[in-house]
Amino acid sequence: MSKYGIGQPVLRFEDPRLLRGKGRFVNDVNLPGQAHAVFVRSPHAHARIRSIDVAAAQAAPGVLAVLTGHDVAADGLGMPKANMPRKRPDGKPMFAPQRPPLVVDRVRYVGDPVVMVVAGTLSEAKDAAELVAIDYDPLPSVTTTEDTVKPDAPAVWDECPDNVSNHVERGNKAATDAAIKAAARVVRRRYVISRVHAQYMEPRGALASYDEGEDRMVLHADVQYPHRVRNMLAQSVFKVPESKMRVIAQDVGGGFGTKGWQYVEHRLTLWAARKLRRPVKWTCERSEAVMADEHGRDNVGEIELALDKDNNFVALRLNMLANIGAYVGSDRNLLSPFGMIGTVLGVYRIPTAYIDVVGVLSNTNPTAPYRGAGRPEAIYLIERLIDDAARELGVDRIALRRRNMLPESALPYQSPVGPFYDCGQFEKNLDLAIELADVAGFEARKAASLKRGRLRGLGIVNAIEQAAGTAQPEYAEIRFNPGGTAALLMGTKAQGQGHETMFKQILHERLGIDPNDVQYIDGDTDRVAFGMGTNGSRSTVLGGSALYLAAGKVIEKGRRLAGHLLEAGEQDIDFADGVFKVKGTDRSVTLKQVAMAAFSPAKWPKGFEGGLYENATYLGQKDTFPNGCHVCEVEVDPETGDVTPDRYFVVDDVGTVMNPIGLKGQIHGGVAQGIGQILCEQVVWDRESGQLLTASFLDYAMPHAQMVPNMEVKSNPVPTQYNPLGAKGAGEAGTVGAMPVVMNAIMDALAPLGVTDVAMPATPLNVWRAIQQARN
Repeated sequence: MSKYGIGQPVLRFEDPRLLRGKGRFVNDVNLPGQAHAVFVRSPHAHARIRSIDVAAAQAAPGVLAVLTGHDVAADGLGMPKANMPRKRPDGKPMFAPQRPPLVVDRVRYVGDPVVMVVAGTLSEAKDAAELVAIDYDPLPSVTTTEDTVKPDAPAVWDECPDNVSNHVERGNKAATDAAIKAAARVVRRRYVISRVHAQYMEPRGALASYDEGEDRMVLHADVQYPHRVRNMLAQSVFKVPESKMRVIAQDVGGGFGTKGWQYVEHRLTLWAARKLRRPVKWTCERSEAVMADEHGRDNVGEIELALDKDNNFVALRLNMLANIGAYVGSDRNLLSPFGMIGTVLGVYRIPTAYIDVVGVLSNTNPTAPYRGAGRPEAIYLIERLIDDAARELGVDRIALRRRNMLPESALPYQSPVGPFYDCGQFEKNLDLAIELADVAGFEARKAASLKRGRLRGLGIVNAIEQAAGTAQPEYAEIRFNPGGTAALLMGTKAQGQGHETMFKQILHERLGIDPNDVQYIDGDTDRVAFGMGTNGSRSTVLGGSALYLAAGKVIEKGRRLAGHLLEAGEQDIDFADGVFKVKGTDRSVTLKQVAMAAFSPAKWPKGFEGGLYENATYLGQKDTFPNGCHVCEVEVDPETGDVTPDRYFVVDDVGTVMNPIGLKGQIHGGVAQGIGQILCEQVVWDRESGQLLTASFLDYAMPHAQMVPNMEVKSNPVPTQYNPLGAKGAGEAGTVGAMPVVMNAIMDALAPLGVTDVAMPATPLNVWRAIQQARN
């Protein structure tokens, strides 16, 4: 077996370059004569703009331009808009307010950009920005999700007085209502899922330039979908052909969905570069990031689970409010949690269900996909509810899950709310996880903790997610050079996941090419012909499958040339491990030799098209469903409310495992982000004033090493038949299971004290308050 093939624990090829500081991130890119941009942002959650005075700023040293939304309008820049065919609950068309790049009349959240200052140096731009005088008339604001729909809530937009933008329904409402009404027991709960920020290592940035000779714009940016960003900028903003726009994304220091799309700073730096005829650079500062970026999560779910007299699940109903912020700049702001909430039924047989997700506007940053994009919310809801149901019914929570779990024999299974589960071994995942985590020894560990004055809790959840959506295809290209080496060009975009390693492993598995002979290229719309980028755990499934197909084309073309070189019929040539061989003989030629011959016309058979470069575009047949089981134990100090995760175990099914080292890295990272949301992370505004209270790391708490225990990860792969690799995706699996399992472990620890709920995040203060309320 090759040490570089699929399934091998190959160390990442990217790491030596990155660890030695040789990466090339957006802030590492500089151009001769570049200017620097700074944005003046709203300090108010909601206010009318009476006037904007830029005279002093324009007169400041080094200032090249001070630009407002009036300048944007005068130059005719377009605005993207949402195109999803949604309606409001009352049947009226969706209210989806477009996002202006610079606001001229009314700011709607703290951080709304109003003025762009461009100067020769960053210091000059910052100094000039301080001189911009904006007269605001503050208005009442609403930032908390549950407050948006109260009768007296301030309207974010006058045209939408109830703050309801749109809604999405799934399932059969009438049948679900009837099933719940007839059920023996109904367990009802309300769960609040807090808002978070991605807090990537590298804050966003942009460097734009304009080539007057070619009449062409170039944007260097840390985005996850370079081609989609190019298309949107060209078509919707600047109204030019795509050939007039180039987007380059090199190394990206973390994305997690939040860097997926085009932000207003991208179009504004391009616009300024074109106006000034010199490059313009903007780098988001850490203290600016929470104000400038889109956020994740932030929803409230009222969920009901109906059971018959034997504790079989018979129906589920979910009514959710999803906070989408102040603007709907594109369909991206309508994806989470709406698109992926269908997995709220988990891995359980629930014959009847109804989901209604209502998107509400607020005086906050827009929300968008963040690692999991609705999937963690879905599993959080169902797994919290099952634990609460077990406590309410006085039954064992593992037994309740087993009773209602979909057996392998029931698959494929069509969920009543949309998802199609094609394969998996859900109960085996549970069994393996229980054994791996030594659940049998939990009571002894619990007793030992109690002797030390600590409460120990156990969480066990089954996770499943909808991944690698089939709405968009992916692209891969293999280009051989005359010397027999190759370039691999992918339409996906890495942000630290290890794409280069994984794709080279697939290429080696198919063609036997030494990874050191392969140049890896992504993220450049001039070099890579096409691509939809990276999101939703799609890169391996769709990008890897496109690569698999492109490699197949290389084999087929190479077989014809190899047959000519070996003086044999094409049908008599076998290919394996990088070698073409005449069947039944020892006569052979390597792929590298064939590739070199492909550039030597004297060696071609008649009618052969020279060169060896093949591409493929792959569209998935069906969505995939990675799944698994997470087990976590926590200790809680009842006197301080401090929570310490102590043990963590995962059994996962991501289909075919490309690289077990990379897979564990993805699981570990996802779990850490899930733990962070449950224990400490939260974007907070003052409920009365709308002021942002968590703009920096002084106030926004990040998970640290002490919070993340050692993890044991075991794979139970069940490859899917719906793509040639059998892959299901792995990028978000850790987060999907981590959020509910950590909170369930906390609730299990606190149950003996009578605690029935803890506000997310479960900070020491929130846990302590819950304990005091239960005691009182």
